[in-house]
Amino acid sequence: MTEAQKSGIIIAVCTSSRKGIAKRDVGEALLVTGFGIDGDAHAGKWHRQVSLISWQKILAFKARGAQVEHGCFGENLIVDGIDLARLPIGTRFSCNEVLLELTQIGKECHSHCQIFQAMGECIMPTQGVFTRVLRGGRLRTGDTLVVLPVQD
Repeated sequence: MTEAQKSGIIIAVCTSSRKGIAKRDVGEALLVTGFGIDGDAHAGKWHRQVSLISWQKILAFKARGAQVEHGCFGENLIVDGIDLARLPIGTRFSCNEVLLELTQIGKECHSHCQIFQAMGECIMPTQGVFTRVLRGGRLRTGDTLVVLPVQD
């Protein structure tokens, strides 16, 4: 199976009502085309509408002693089975009627978050990825996220 044919399972769907706080697992969300997750503080008309992180990277971080829960990294979607940070910019993901496009890999950790202060590092700056919503719809925990080929 090539990377372009991979799929993963959504482990958690997380949102927060304001920026700068951990998100909480809400189980499902409505994604709005060109905007992001309805009700999430990070939604907007920009390139980082929905954030994702690989479940395997969280598990490896926990194995080193991190005590983190779903949403602690500020991620919207936790996905099992896909190494998201290894995919090229422009990669698309489909799930149900939703279509996402990868726009950024990693981000600067603002003021060294609580996770960094406790562990000496945070995985979101290297393992978190960001997408924009090309086509909206509803996503739920347990749904399959499919990696599509990069569009030329």
